[in-house]
Amino acid sequence: MRNAPTILHLDMDAFYASVEQASKPSLRGKAVIVGGLGPRGVVATASYEARVFGVHSAMPMAQARRLAPNAAYLVPRFGIYRDISEQVMALLRELSPLVEPLSLDEAFVDLEAGGVAWDEASARLVGAKLRADIRAVTGLSGSVGLAASKMLAKIASEQAKPDGLVLIEPGTERALLGPMSVRTLPGVGPATGDHLRRAGIHTVDELAEAGEDELVRLLGKAHGHALYAMALAHDERPVVAEREAKSVSVEDTYDVDIHDRARVGMEVQRLADRCVRRLRAAGLSGRTIVLKVRRYDFSTLTRSETLRGPTDDPAVVREAAARLLDSVDTTGGVRLLGVGVSGLADYTQEDLFAQAAGEQVEHAEEEGDQEEFAGEREAAPAERRWVAGHDVRHTEYGHGWVQGSGLGRVTVRFETPESEPGRVRTFRVDDPELEPAEPLPLVVRRPGGVDDSGSVGVG
Repeated sequence: MRNAPTILHLDMDAFYASVEQASKPSLRGKAVIVGGLGPRGVVATASYEARVFGVHSAMPMAQARRLAPNAAYLVPRFGIYRDISEQVMALLRELSPLVEPLSLDEAFVDLEAGGVAWDEASARLVGAKLRADIRAVTGLSGSVGLAASKMLAKIASEQAKPDGLVLIEPGTERALLGPMSVRTLPGVGPATGDHLRRAGIHTVDELAEAGEDELVRLLGKAHGHALYAMALAHDERPVVAEREAKSVSVEDTYDVDIHDRARVGMEVQRLADRCVRRLRAAGLSGRTIVLKVRRYDFSTLTRSETLRGPTDDPAVVREAAARLLDSVDTTGGVRLLGVGVSGLADYTQEDLFAQAAGEQVEHAEEEGDQEEFAGEREAAPAERRWVAGHDVRHTEYGHGWVQGSGLGRVTVRFETPESEPGRVRTFRVDDPELEPAEPLPLVVRRPGGVDDSGSVGVG
């Protein structure tokens, strides 16, 4: 382990919910919950105002509604989340060539490898400037942890939340970790935590006192050795630069189990087309087609087929997915379907089109590549969908977002990131003057490099 706190962990604060609050003035300071709004939906992110009521990520949405009935419930807008994530990751890559993203809103950075920090003082300056730069570029806050190892940097960023910076000085790690729950350590999930609790081990100090031999006996050789080292604050894992994607996939969860075999087939074809659009957007192709089916009893099956060479042809992927579906028994109903492509390459093999059985099949019309969270897709694809939280534009009233829809009506609040809280109006769902719109940027650049919040812009 190094002797300077030059590993940085950044975690954006309540990322999805914070983006929604920043883009919707009427929601600032209020409880906001982002996730799937159907009966089987789960919470993706809850704002800090919502967490006061006990709402947290991965909680069933039905439970969240019971805890916070007056919160704003929105469907994720993955497009804008990705755009903002790319802005944040670009700032991190300016600091070091070694950036290890963990998700859209979280990453490790090796500051030493970038030559921007070498001791406590320089690391703290870098962390403070990064937080200021993120706010200037995105209008959002992120919490920063600095330490001599990845494990401790992540613990530090958790302590810094929300909107803070915590640096763990080398030499103080054991004293800091000792009273913490064993669940603090990487690799200790609910099952391992329960196993240790039954053995009378609740804290990191008790884990270290148990000794390596006892942990190996309880958890197995690899896990026991690793946890004992971490209990002693030893973590030699390096920051690993972003790896290329190994697969591209899409999946949908359905509010009501699908029993009609023809409907299942149509869903698989639609998912195959979405998967290909994502492949092409990334400039990739792939050799192995994967089908995922979760049945009514929660049993999950995967089937795969490897082609002669890589493809990004929708007809090939659709046909392969259909063949894979033929081998799956969907009697009783299907609750989730997914289609993926692995064995990725950055070229295609043109003659693979011959592998598709139906060369005369008309290609489905290109849909917008909108992410769909659990339970948010209507059964009738031709009907216009007005999704809660998503952007719209009206010919007369301008930009707004959907507050809700039903009974042939859609309610819209008209406001923008830089406006005051806006007015609410209701329209027919087929109103020709109302159209879906692209999200607006959270930070508007002003002449002279000053953003709309008065912060000095960077870059």
